[in-house]
Amino acid sequence: NETYDAIVLGTGLKECMLAGLLAKMEGKKILQIDRNSYYGAESASLNLTNLWKNFREGKTPPKQYGENRDWNVDLIPKFVMAGGDLLKLLFKTGVIHYLEWKIIDGTYVYQWDEGGLFSSAKGNVCKVPANTKEAITSDLMGLFEKNRFKNFLKYVEDWEETIPKTHDKIKPEEPFKQVIKKFGLNDNTADFIGHAVALETTDEFLEKPVKKVMTELKLYQNSIGRYGESPFIYPVYGLSGLAEGFSRLCALYGGTYMLNTDCEEILYDESGKFKGIKTKGGEVAYSKMLIADPTYIYKQNPKKVKSLGKIIRCICLLNHPINKTKNMASTQIIIPQRQIKRKNDIFIATLNHTHCVCQNGYYLAIISTVVETDKPIDELAPAFKVIGDVLETFVTISDEWEPVESTDDNVIVTRSFSSVSHFEHDTVNVLELFKKITGKDINLDEEENKEKETKENK
Repeated sequence: NETYDAIVLGTGLKECMLAGLLAKMEGKKILQIDRNSYYGAESASLNLTNLWKNFREGKTPPKQYGENRDWNVDLIPKFVMAGGDLLKLLFKTGVIHYLEWKIIDGTYVYQWDEGGLFSSAKGNVCKVPANTKEAITSDLMGLFEKNRFKNFLKYVEDWEETIPKTHDKIKPEEPFKQVIKKFGLNDNTADFIGHAVALETTDEFLEKPVKKVMTELKLYQNSIGRYGESPFIYPVYGLSGLAEGFSRLCALYGGTYMLNTDCEEILYDESGKFKGIKTKGGEVAYSKMLIADPTYIYKQNPKKVKSLGKIIRCICLLNHPINKTKNMASTQIIIPQRQIKRKNDIFIATLNHTHCVCQNGYYLAIISTVVETDKPIDELAPAFKVIGDVLETFVTISDEWEPVESTDDNVIVTRSFSSVSHFEHDTVNVLELFKKITGKDINLDEEENKEKETKENK
């Protein structure tokens, strides 16, 4: 029967980020509950017992897979960009110190080869160049295309929105296809630039403003070299460490947590404003603000959220590395939509025991894409061809929820995670909601400036 400044439903990463930020930066008294027995919700990392409980109720994991302590299996395949806003936020809040990190070894892109007189048609997986040297030796391009791509990389490196001479007569508001045309890049090169570097999920990037795509390309460039020759890093023991880290931050500033606790009813006063929640156990907690994972809201009031479509994710257990990736321990593999005649890309994240997510001798490959047909499993066929033989598969098909705008009732709803392979869009969503709640921006650039000063002083 206590009263709080805010009640949070769900311990997904976004909900935990908001809870931690409000507790630390605004001094808010927070109550956060979750229907599950673990932190993370959709962004959780499950041990063997919980993995089988979630997907194969009533069955037990085969003994060959070892102990629970060896497994932390992510439900969603995402990585952290080394130069992105999520990492800046982790530094700003201090949550970075709760986590251990490893770099993701390489990014690969799938290309379809039509074949010719002496070769048959087939799909190839090629490494995305991390620097000019790799670009020169890349299998992705022919000799003359490599030279054009090298010139393009220099253009991106020099480009600044506020310095017109770096635009070379292409206005920032023009469609990005004008840049592709300027450098005479072919369709396959445009594919991996847009999908594997800018990390766009459809060919719509060609029609987006130059300044938008350039920002994404420069983020990728700026992320490379920070911690190694890859733009992505990953928390050892799985992604749930991110949610747990922000939960710990919130708890340090007085936050209260209740797992295995579901919300039975959302309570409103006579004027329709949120006033509290009632749990399935009959307990009541009061507050003037509710922050909620959309799945909790849909259950109570379906009209407050809308589905943008469905996402299929498939967790695969393997006993081998991915072919043509030089036996790398971790990779991101992108299958651009045009290469397989789809509307959306397919993403694959691969990890092994060095990340403390599976037993030694095994690999995880987690596939994700937007559902386009009434046979979503069949849509993953190109990804299964890439990853090879599979020991176990665990499939989820879930809605991508978006809140229907209305803050009159003091209920704030987060967005579901998209199929995109990184957290940048999700971090933007959190920062926007924080401003909506507090009226304040969070300055992340000052953390980057501090980092630069520290390096210069050393």
